[in-house]
Amino acid sequence: MNDHAPLTRRTLVSIGGVSAGALLLAACTPGGADGSSGSGDGSGDSGGSGGSGGGSGTAEVSLASIPVGGAVSATLGGKPIVVSQPSAGKVVAFSAVCTHQGCTVAPQGKEFDCPCHGSRFDGATGDVLNGPARDPLPKLKAQVSGDSVTVTE
Repeated sequence: MNDHAPLTRRTLVSIGGVSAGALLLAACTPGGADGSSGSGDGSGDSGGSGGSGGGSGTAEVSLASIPVGGAVSATLGGKPIVVSQPSAGKVVAFSAVCTHQGCTVAPQGKEFDCPCHGSRFDGATGDVLNGPARDPLPKLKAQVSGDSVTVTE
């Protein structure tokens, strides 16, 4: 005699729902489901160097790599940042860690968008344009020197 209940469509959907829920929770962690930050833009201009432990140091970004009215991703002491050029020659930088649940925001034109829950931030000020995030992105110090931008905390 069979002591197990037959597998029904409802049982299979329930099992699948639990697996999908676990995957979604993993995707909401700061590193996403695979543990990567996904913050690189592939330009090779993003760099964070120096500093021991915990995010100190400087990042150097080529001014030419930052579109006017746009932004690029970089790292500062191993942490994701975004560097924006709202108008020609004016550069600002922010932490790219969403203030909602720690996902990495990505430059999208004149704003930064969080892929996890849809928060949007102003690329010039770091202010929240659309929640669920309530707090702005932390601002960093950005200084233009020639054709290079140096970012520090």
